[in-house]
Amino acid sequence: MAAEVVTKFVSVARTVEQVAEQPFYIPMTGPSARPRRSLKHDDTFIVLDSHGDIGASAGGPDGLFHHDTRYLARLELVLDDLQPLLLGSNLRDDNSALTVDLTNPDIYRQGGLALQKDLLHIVRTIFLWRGTAYQRIGVQNHGDRPAGFELTLLFDNDFADLFEVRGERRPRRGTGASRLLGPTDVLFEYRGLDDAERTTGLHFDPRPTRLSVNAATWQLELEPHQSKSLFVAASCNRPVAEKPTRFFRGLLAHRREMRHSTMGAASIETSNNIFNEVLCQAMADLNMLMTETPQGRYPYAGIPWYSTTFGRDGLITALQMLWVDPRVAKGVLRRLAHFQAKAIDPLADAAPGKILHEMRGGEMAALREVPFSQYYGSVDSTALFVLLAGSYFERTGDAATLIELWPAIEAGLAWIDGPGDPDQDGFVEYQRATEKGLANQGWKDSYDAIFHADGRLAEGNIALAEVQGYVYAAKQLAARCALRLGKPDRVRKLEAEAKALAARFEQAFWCEELGTYALALDGDKRPCKVRTSNAGQILFSGMIREDRARLVAADLMQPHFFSGWGIRTVAQGEVRYNPMSYHDGSIWPHDNALIALGLARYGLKHSVAHVFKGLFDAATYMDLRRLPELFCGFRREKRRGPTLYPVACAPQAWASATPFTLLEAALGIEFDVARGEIRLRNPHLPAFLNEVIVRDLRLGESSVDLRVSRHGEDVALEVLRTRGQIQVSIVLAR
Repeated sequence: MAAEVVTKFVSVARTVEQVAEQPFYIPMTGPSARPRRSLKHDDTFIVLDSHGDIGASAGGPDGLFHHDTRYLARLELVLDDLQPLLLGSNLRDDNSALTVDLTNPDIYRQGGLALQKDLLHIVRTIFLWRGTAYQRIGVQNHGDRPAGFELTLLFDNDFADLFEVRGERRPRRGTGASRLLGPTDVLFEYRGLDDAERTTGLHFDPRPTRLSVNAATWQLELEPHQSKSLFVAASCNRPVAEKPTRFFRGLLAHRREMRHSTMGAASIETSNNIFNEVLCQAMADLNMLMTETPQGRYPYAGIPWYSTTFGRDGLITALQMLWVDPRVAKGVLRRLAHFQAKAIDPLADAAPGKILHEMRGGEMAALREVPFSQYYGSVDSTALFVLLAGSYFERTGDAATLIELWPAIEAGLAWIDGPGDPDQDGFVEYQRATEKGLANQGWKDSYDAIFHADGRLAEGNIALAEVQGYVYAAKQLAARCALRLGKPDRVRKLEAEAKALAARFEQAFWCEELGTYALALDGDKRPCKVRTSNAGQILFSGMIREDRARLVAADLMQPHFFSGWGIRTVAQGEVRYNPMSYHDGSIWPHDNALIALGLARYGLKHSVAHVFKGLFDAATYMDLRRLPELFCGFRREKRRGPTLYPVACAPQAWASATPFTLLEAALGIEFDVARGEIRLRNPHLPAFLNEVIVRDLRLGESSVDLRVSRHGEDVALEVLRTRGQIQVSIVLAR
């Protein structure tokens, strides 16, 4: 009898802590197999990989998107069923088009080499214009004999809502279909649960050899050095009978529109060629993110997740760009005033006078599966709206727009003093109205971003430190607007309220043991005694005492905050500090930019230069010299670049505006419309800039070209040209 073998399995008990899923979390489950590139035009954007494909490699939010819906989920080019080899992939400097250079791999047929690699040069040129993605595929045979092969485009679609692409799961979806419209056209159709019909039309030119609802194939025979062009256009919601514009005509019109849209903004050139590249990329990205709306141009927040109207992002971006192009602020203010809340809606977190946080146009928003159709869950957008309106008027003297906006400004101030302060303690606070909304409603809106020193999350009505600063600055600026409008009683009331707020804030938020201000007050009025960059943004508002401002600034320059690349959102050593987190130790360029404006306000120009250089150095390591939404907060090491954050938006509007804000802080630019004067207050250029030339800097109907040159610690100002009546001066004082 054979011996019986008994195998014992020992069960080891483990305590597994299940991580609670957070609403609207953006998952990251693996790396991208290929780098991604983005293009945008108005309410349409496209995310492709480095080969120019959509959906051909894992790990990216690929697709052609229009109004928060994916209109094309796959568009992949193959040669004889093989992927071509990548030679290079480049965006045009103005972001108008993506160009991809490919070549053929070795192609075998029936056991023999039919086409040797590197004989075909394939150039894909892709651009977006008016709801259509255009593509030209140019193929040239560089061999010394004829080349026969099949070129195929594989395509498909799912009409996924952007929130589905981000990871949200839905129990039910609408119904879709696809059909041929003839020898050159395919139509994808989808009727959503919101009863809206969405269509994607694909048009091919010339006529493919074979066309199905998922593939277009051309049988090509090219003589030596012969070339051929193929065209495809993917249109969102285009009427079936309407053909897209021809490729080259559309491309020229698109570039002409882009050039026209940038006219009127100041241009900047410096002695540092790399910084010039940073500025050019930033301006190109901002121009791409701008969207024509019925109320004016609006900077959409970022690609891919935030390509829509965001209140806070638009307001801060406009504020950052105010000195370069105040027209951005006008478009932002008029659009947000148009959508200002008029009634109470708990699901939308709306109350009269409140300024929009986010709006979405997809199926899930229409069905309120997500609350963002028009969502107002932002505690700071309203104060920022008033702040920007006042700043815009001071920058431009545009009384007509001020008069137009004044009812919205007053409604915003009423929200600040009313629903925005639910317990009437004099601080603006938030607590989400429903469980579907955002748990945290400041710019640090991660679920774990607001916490106490022991790591406990803050609960109840939360008053954020920087928001009180925004309110202070908003009331000061609104008072100056009221003075212009001849409302002396309103002036006195607003000034008194701002002064009282500053006094309350010092008493409630100052933490003597930390030497800085608390992150927030929780619902029980207990301060969150944590060192964070929020305290730095209070400098920007000008609300705090000078002696304490200098303590805050000195702390921000210490290694526990300043990584060498920039200021971290949370200081190293705090219990929730994590340099790889979204808001608890990472570095956000726009956060640093606002802090730099605050440092400049208090005359701390050497600290401004320190922050400026860190972010400039970081940009030199970034793809395309483009500052992303955020990057990791690891300490800077020699001969190594900064560590990227995996799902950061790039481009992102307020990150793109950051180089201009840093330059504003360094130069100390001020505008005095009444006197027709531009002043540079305590200008100080960082060591990597010897010279800055600003052209067509406008004040009212006049403009100036000027040069600022660095001579050691000093600067010299030269006026190169003036148009109209304008003065420029340097002020060396606080």
